[in-house]
Formats: sequence, structure tokens, C-alpha cells
Amino acid sequence: MPGSYPYVPHQVVKPEKIVATAAVLLEQQLVVPAVFRREGIDQFKGAKDDTINVVVEGILPYRTYGWRNDRSTEIQFDTYSERKIGLTFGGDIYSAVALTDEQNDFDLNGWAKLARKQTEAIGRGLEDQATAYVRDAPYAVTLGVPENTSAAPTNLRRGLIRARATLNKLRAPTEGRTMLIGTDWETALLDDDKLGFGQETGAGDAGSALRNATIGQRYGFNFVVAPELDPTTAIAMTDSAFIFATGAPSVPQSVPFGASASYNGVALRWLRDYDMTRTTDRSLFNTYKGFRSVTDVLLGKDAVTGLAYVGEYEHFVRAIKLVLGGADVLPDPDGPDLAQKEFAAITGVAGPADGPTV
Repeated sequence: MPGSYPYVPHQVVKPEKIVATAAVLLEQQLVVPAVFRREGIDQFKGAKDDTINVVVEGILPYRTYGWRNDRSTEIQFDTYSERKIGLTFGGDIYSAVALTDEQNDFDLNGWAKLARKQTEAIGRGLEDQATAYVRDAPYAVTLGVPENTSAAPTNLRRGLIRARATLNKLRAPTEGRTMLIGTDWETALLDDDKLGFGQETGAGDAGSALRNATIGQRYGFNFVVAPELDPTTAIAMTDSAFIFATGAPSVPQSVPFGASASYNGVALRWLRDYDMTRTTDRSLFNTYKGFRSVTDVLLGKDAVTGLAYVGEYEHFVRAIKLVLGGADVLPDPDGPDLAQKEFAAITGVAGPADGPTV
């Protein structure tokens, strides 16, 4: 009909579809949390003190029995046990936005754009908190790494080899090793022509943010730039050194428009309602989160008898810190700390007065 307006069909927004897309977007923008072991919380809802327990496998010593002995000595039986470490949830990360009728009608073309911006905000929060957790972790070993100079052009490579050797001495798993690096480390590594990192930037195969932050693989490590780390800090770690857990809060029955979803271990909830007193739509995305480092009991060998034994203390051995231009900080084998004495005796990684052993 002449002069009539074109018909615009009503857009049906399905919360399940929006939040599922948002969960994917959130997972793909993570870097530091993306190299953590991931746990969901759905099976732990109702746990005491907001804590979930994560199982860490036990270890057993080997023993020997004399060949053609008179059988007067009995076989010694050991008891196998696994440990549970508690992960306490430390808060609720959210993004809440109020959207006026005018913004909804004239400024936004659907909810997808707003969902993307809100998940970006949550992603930044998770990134900042995961990085802070890595920074403050209880590292038993810190290695100082001199920068390359004209007189010593291989300092960085020697430092990386030393980091690998140290993790091997600590018997950390060899698979899934990552080197999180600050920006000064990134510059130094890219500037080392022998390492050839500049040719492999973005070579990772994970989500987009992690892929873009990965500059290559050397000495068994995937090197990932973490801009929020101290520029001179690098963390050599296995993928089981830290745990990252998220959980989508339940959708209240009183909210008619809401849904939750998860993608690759990252969970998210979306709630939307309307405030008639202010003619405003309200959109809330949020998730529960928690972080935890994983400690281990060490397996040693008695220097006198040669018999294996299980240590008494728990140690953080799945990650070590490297400081560019810094100094070593190593366990003291002769000090009053019994845990450090055990660590040094079992691993051989220590800081005696005449110099470090790694």
C-alpha cells in the first residue's frame, strides 16, 4: 500500500542461544586461565563451606627383595592413598547493564553485541584474578636468568634449559608444559635470533586469545605472553600446576528470562528482566570462580640404605618462577625449615652457601 511502513517481524530472543554463544566467547578470550586445569562445580553443589575437593593421585615407593634369600624377611606392604585438596570459591564475577528503551530500539541491533561486551568484561576479570593468583603462588624455586649480552649471548637459552632441567629434577610431568612470560621476557626472546620465536607468533592451537598470545615452542614449553604478569617474570609450569573452576549460578524461578551454559569448562549465566518504573531492560551475566595451586608429596631415596620413602610434607613442584636479571631463591638444606630440608634432600635442588645446585 502506498505510504505504508515496511513490516519488521518481531525478533524472538532465546536466552539459551545467547548464553551458549557468550560462554564460547568467554572461553576464547582467556589466556592465563586457559593454561590451568579446569574443573566444573555442578557435581559439587551443596558442598560444605563453598569448597570442592579435587583428587590428587598418590605415589608409592619401589622395594627390592633379595635374590635366592632364605625368605626369613617378609615382603613389606605399603598403603596407597590419594589426597584431596580443597578449592574454595572466591566470589562471583559479573557484568550488569541497564539498557533504556531508546538504546534498545535505536542503538543496538539485537542482544548479541551487548552479550559480547559483557563477556569481555567478565573475561578481563578472570584474567586479572588468575594472573594475581599465579603471581602470589607459593613457589619453592625461583631462578635468576641473566639477559643476553655481547659477552654472553646465550644467557637466555641457558636459563630456559636450566628451567627445564629443574622441573625434571622436581619430577614434574613433562607433558602440557607452559612458560607464561611477561613483556620484558617476550622482547628478550623475540630479540634472540637463535631462538627464532618471531617466526612462530600465534602458532598455538587453542582458543583465539591463547593462540594469539603463543609465540612458539622450545625446550618442551609452549611460550605464552601474559601481559598482566610482572614484565621480568616468567612461570615455567605444567598444566596441572593450577586449577581454575567456574560454575553457573542457577536461574531463579522468579526470573522469566534466563539461562546458563558452559563451554570447555567455562560456565556462564544470563538473566534479563524489565524495570517498568524506569522503562529499562536489565542484563546480567555472571559466574562463580575459584583458583587453586596443586601441591605434591615427594618420593625420596635414603642415602644410607638406598630404600625409597615417601616424604612427610607437601611441596609446590609443578611450577617454578624465573626472574629476568634476578637472583636465585632456593630451599635452604641447612636451615630450620624442615620442609625445605626435605625438599632439598629429595630433589637435590637447593641453595648452599657455595652456590646453587641447579
